Amino acid sequence: MIRLSFTAFAITAFASAAGVAAGLAIPTPAYADVKIATAGPFTGSIAAFGAQMKLGTEQAVADINAAGGILGERIVLETADDGGKPEQGKAAANKLISDGLKFVVGHINSGISIAASQDYEEAGVLQISPASTNPAFTERKLWNTFRTCGRDDQQGPVAGAYIAANYKDRKVAIVHDKTPYGKGLADETQKAMNKGGVKEVLYEGINPNEKDYSALVSKMKAAGVDLVYFGGLHPEAGLIVRQMRDQGMKTVLMGGDAITDKEFWTIAGPGAQGTLMTFGPDPRKNPAAKDIVERMKARGIDAEGYVLYSYAAVQVIQQAAEAAKSLDPKKVAAVMHSGMTFNTVLGPLSFDKKGDITKLDYVVYTWKDGNYSE
Repeated sequence: MIRLSFTAFAITAFASAAGVAAGLAIPTPAYADVKIATAGPFTGSIAAFGAQMKLGTEQAVADINAAGGILGERIVLETADDGGKPEQGKAAANKLISDGLKFVVGHINSGISIAASQDYEEAGVLQISPASTNPAFTERKLWNTFRTCGRDDQQGPVAGAYIAANYKDRKVAIVHDKTPYGKGLADETQKAMNKGGVKEVLYEGINPNEKDYSALVSKMKAAGVDLVYFGGLHPEAGLIVRQMRDQGMKTVLMGGDAITDKEFWTIAGPGAQGTLMTFGPDPRKNPAAKDIVERMKARGIDAEGYVLYSYAAVQVIQQAAEAAKSLDPKKVAAVMHSGMTFNTVLGPLSFDKKGDITKLDYVVYTWKDGNYSE
């Protein structure tokens, strides 16, 4: 029989209790939610595009969370309204920075994305745009700028080559809205068109957000314009088409990816029949998007325009973070710059050292009966 003195027993008991207490005191890791923001025009004249972006990011966040989140952590989606205006965009970006956001899907407008990206870079925020096509967005080679769409120096040559091939002996006008996106795209198209042997009879800039473009329309009518290439957004494009029809003109309008919303048809009216535009291969027809497209359709949502480009942006962030085993934006960006292929609703995507996707991404569409098709 073993006998313990009271002192020995007390020491043993104290040590045991201390061990339990120490065990209870060991801190368990506290994980915060992964915050991702979507920043775009949720109010204003191009709110339709903001709605597309929001639908895509919301669906992606819901689907990724249902599958376990990112590195086991739940994504919380925040929104920031830039109103489609540079000043408001800058304020929205700084609000997200002050709120501690480190990943942003946005913006839509190239001018806003370019300006905001510098603030994001300084604050350590990774930015991936589903729609900003101006080359300058990524051409500065910032570590934090990416896009799931193509560039205007890819899009413009497709439009310019089409015009040169189909309007060789016709009269063509070039019109833009004076923004980085609109003028940049118009100039790239003009360059390719001229190279193909077609010289414009008019080159004009308009002020966006106006309602009356009749003076421009009259000038084009007097010049006998057969096709007008418009670098700008769908509200102005729709008004120009409607006002051309009001003056009895049958002139075809051709635009870029910024008229990819059914609101264009609503503004332009039936006279938009035959309008041409460039955009990426329809992601709704990509086998990788079939399940998402059908589920959204069951909810009455058409995954048009930038919906799936926005969905893909969230997928890329998730897969890059998993590969990096980190939520540090710079480590995530390093994976994205590495040439890794990401499986997305747009199909396989990889990025170059600038943050651009590595595939050519534009085809020509025509509008008919309220919808567009290749």
